Amino acid sequence: MNIVEKLEWRYAVKKFDPSKKLSKEQLNNLIAATRLSASSYGLQPYKILVVENPAVREKLKAASYNQPQITDASQLIVFARVADLAESHVDEYTKNIAQTRNIDHAMLGDFANMMKGTVRNLDAASAATWTSKQAYIALGTLLTAAAAEGIDAAPMEGFNPAQYDEILGLKEKGLSAVVIAAVGFRAEDDAVQHFKKVRKPLEEFVEVI
Repeated sequence: MNIVEKLEWRYAVKKFDPSKKLSKEQLNNLIAATRLSASSYGLQPYKILVVENPAVREKLKAASYNQPQITDASQLIVFARVADLAESHVDEYTKNIAQTRNIDHAMLGDFANMMKGTVRNLDAASAATWTSKQAYIALGTLLTAAAAEGIDAAPMEGFNPAQYDEILGLKEKGLSAVVIAAVGFRAEDDAVQHFKKVRKPLEEFVEVI
């Protein structure tokens, strides 16, 4: 299948087969693809948590309106934004650039100042919105990568972020849960997989100017 056919194949799984697990290679590929997701400035003001522990997932299920995907999927991926975006995050990023590209950190001064200006101009609410958007871009990359690899996924917003933060100890890590995705393999009796995908007609969806 080409990428369009694979995206036609994917859907938000309602029922996973708990007996089917991702191989280590499959999981690593999903993580690697998500790590390479586009991000403003490349700053990546978020982190992903791969939750496998059954006991933890039972607690998260209760904080997710008891949706079965939380515990039945192979893994649960939590996208958590940086709770308090600061200039220090820019410093960490530019140090990483300098080390990765083997250049003098001082050469990145103008770039760092531009990013710090952006950070300074964001109030708390705007920073939360911006960092959340970055996490959602990464979620889109995860979903596309999963489809390309023949792996099922279910993006989910139906959960209590504050309870997730508490269960996963995210506040202590300077993080806050934004969105989640269950990954694994669809159950044979998940009727939703047979529904025809509904999207806007192409002529309504796109306008060429």
